[in-house]
Amino acid sequence: MSRHIFLLVDAHALIYRAYFALPNLTDTEGHLVNAAYGFTRMFLTAISHFEPEYSAVCFDHKGKTLRKKQYEAYKAQRAKMPDDLIPQIALVKELVDALNVPRFELEGYEADDLIGTINRKVEHLDNSLLTVIVTGDQDMFQLVDNDTHIWMPARGRQQGDMEYDQVLVKKKMEIKPVQIVDFKALSGDASDNIPGIKGIGKKTATKLIKRFGNLEKIYEFLKEQPEGDDLIKGALLNRLKEGKESAFLSQDLARISTKVPIDFKLEDCRVTAYDKTQTIQLLNKLGFKSLIKLLPTDAFENSVQEALF
Repeated sequence: MSRHIFLLVDAHALIYRAYFALPNLTDTEGHLVNAAYGFTRMFLTAISHFEPEYSAVCFDHKGKTLRKKQYEAYKAQRAKMPDDLIPQIALVKELVDALNVPRFELEGYEADDLIGTINRKVEHLDNSLLTVIVTGDQDMFQLVDNDTHIWMPARGRQQGDMEYDQVLVKKKMEIKPVQIVDFKALSGDASDNIPGIKGIGKKTATKLIKRFGNLEKIYEFLKEQPEGDDLIKGALLNRLKEGKESAFLSQDLARISTKVPIDFKLEDCRVTAYDKTQTIQLLNKLGFKSLIKLLPTDAFENSVQEALF
């Protein structure tokens, strides 16, 4: 028996992917809308594919995050948001509202943490649901378990959409989803400027995680002052000892929070009917006529209503 779906969307990951992947599309007034178009296409495709019973969209907050306060260099290498992308964030929010889907955003937290928290709450409230996280960010792999999958929209015509469960994450990453945080604690993450341990790359980090399971067990082993170990010896032994503080800092930075103080009610996220006429008018105004055919159908709306009784 197939499970009912909670579709949880990582807005900024999809918005950025669309912005850099699509040509400079403009609306009827000449404003750039490529990111808004790409997000809407991916979101509507996911709705059509999964026909979720519940859905929500999470956004990054523009203010300083808790990770940034903890480690000033976090994401410091990233360029600021392009000026012509900023107004498209508001467009995406307008489109999400038009579809009558709740959105979440909280000062000090990234969308990742909101998604992690909502995902955990859904698991506790109704373990019959399967949460599908729509994102382009592999950081989300750490959340995958029996009740959570990741759905990554295709990057181009040569690649299809991918739904990742625990088996596929392990096949891609060579480690289990729950081990990804500790893998990054060792190897770091250049895209987020997470330091890891200097001199330890992905291959060595993978070997360490495969052998010991997690970061804590590695350092428990080091307390025993191992001698003649085939893996941890020489330069690697010294790097692990000298990089302990950086490793545990990196572990904190890499871990998605599941304890964000948000007001969440599962029933508020139930998919309900929306004003289709108004939504079509908005899509036409933005020049997104090709997306109208992707809008949830009346039949889908009726099936959702029937599920209520």
